[in-house]
Amino acid sequence: MKLSTGEVYEELRAQILENRIPPGTRVNIDAVSRQLGVSPTPVREALHRLQGDNLVVATSGRGYSTTPLLDLEALRDLFEFRLLVEPWAARSAAVDRLENPARRLERELEGFREQTESKADIRQELVSHDTRFHDLILSATHNKVVGNAYSQTHCHLHIFRLYPADIGGAITLEEHRQVWQAIRDCDPGRAEEAMQQHLTSAYMRFAKAFEDGAGPQELRPAGSALTHVPPSGDR
Repeated sequence: MKLSTGEVYEELRAQILENRIPPGTRVNIDAVSRQLGVSPTPVREALHRLQGDNLVVATSGRGYSTTPLLDLEALRDLFEFRLLVEPWAARSAAVDRLENPARRLERELEGFREQTESKADIRQELVSHDTRFHDLILSATHNKVVGNAYSQTHCHLHIFRLYPADIGGAITLEEHRQVWQAIRDCDPGRAEEAMQQHLTSAYMRFAKAFEDGAGPQELRPAGSALTHVPPSGDR
């Protein structure tokens, strides 16, 4: 039975996220077609979807290539953006007693917990769980502008390409549980703090991929003054 376009997309996505197709590698459509036993058409359609995820880039005359990994500066910028948005979203979710997403978050956590008990390497499942968990909290704000800006970063796909920082998922599961409990208890201050701690810890885990002895720069908390001050001649 031949794979559908959706299945080809999921397989290529997995290969990219797990670096089986390394960053900056040209993707040969005919070779992928032979590998997966499908015609070139679903491969092209899958690559077009992956381009929307910013996992591949199309170059005129050269076809598709996988995008490079985040560098440390880009990782830091991404998490600083998340620190501006997600603690506020967690606080907002905890404040709204009528549309509190705690039950949906609990189901998501329980489903992921079962997966952590059945597999040793759950990188693919962790990416999907992390995406769903954070999206549930952001969607509870009903702020489409924030939601669209956040989704365009494709942050979950890119940070999990760096290396398996939590290959078994236990650390992420516990940090997510702290966020969920605060939202469930309608405690906005604790929800905001739990999300901030989770994001800061996650950044430090992923930043280890770049450690050169000095260690990664700390994240600037939301509301802090900018540290990347441009030279006076550039202002």
